[in-house]
Amino acid sequence: MSLEVEINELDFRYEKKRMRSLPKERQLLTSIMEVGITDSLWGVVMSTGEKILLDGFKRVRCARKIGLHVVPFESLGNDEPAGIIAMLRAANRSVISLLEQAVFVEELGKTHGLNVSEIALRLQKSKSWVRVRMQALTEMSDTTRLAILEGSFPLYSYLYTLHPYRRLSGGASKSEVDEFVKIVSGKGMSAREIERLSGAYFRGGDEMREQLRKGDLGWCLDEMGKREEAASSSELTESENRIVRDLEIVSGVMERLGIKLPGQAALRPAFRARADLLADQIISKLTPFTKTVRDFYDRCRKT
Repeated sequence: MSLEVEINELDFRYEKKRMRSLPKERQLLTSIMEVGITDSLWGVVMSTGEKILLDGFKRVRCARKIGLHVVPFESLGNDEPAGIIAMLRAANRSVISLLEQAVFVEELGKTHGLNVSEIALRLQKSKSWVRVRMQALTEMSDTTRLAILEGSFPLYSYLYTLHPYRRLSGGASKSEVDEFVKIVSGKGMSAREIERLSGAYFRGGDEMREQLRKGDLGWCLDEMGKREEAASSSELTESENRIVRDLEIVSGVMERLGIKLPGQAALRPAFRARADLLADQIISKLTPFTKTVRDFYDRCRKT
């Protein structure tokens, strides 16, 4: 049942666990100015009468901007775990990103003492669903998490651009990801521009990284654009095209194996025997191959 409550009655302890989005908030503000708040805010009403807000922070911020002091509020229970569970289960009503899901799953575990099995049972999800969200946070620093939740760095770019760098064997460290996130956060970059700049930071060499640290993002975007244009040029001999294709294959295979191998748990005898033989062959070739690729890379950089 929906109640009418004053905004100053609400407890905002979970506000920093929900994602901000200025474009969405602007759209919402226009809608509220025209028709008011049509969907109740969600939270819990504790036995003490305390009203803790879980969902509706954008609506509250918009209400404050236009001088609304009273908002519709619906209680999802009389304790925080019950309210969080109810909110996470109501996926059709409230769009909750994977990161927000992860944050609230962590809250259920660390603050309220629920284990993986209990969370999965109460959410009516699989244990793997819960573990994936827990794992998402263990690989993300507090700095990067805050930048995403504040809306200064897009979640999409973390998941599909930065996260693969972390998952690669010998990949980017948390501190490197943090530095890159700080460099581009709040700059209004598109996902494509962030992807291009990530290439400059993680694969572009010391010069590129130093320019990014100095804030010369425009120069790096232009330079990466020139490299991409040169790489896509059709003015290659048949032999050069074959080398480029082979390098693309090797790069792709390395990335896929860097993600798959750490998560390969059960090793059946037949798989273990074949994989062990192949892994041994790869390891024996790795040092000379790495030297060959490094020498080739150095020649490319000097040309």
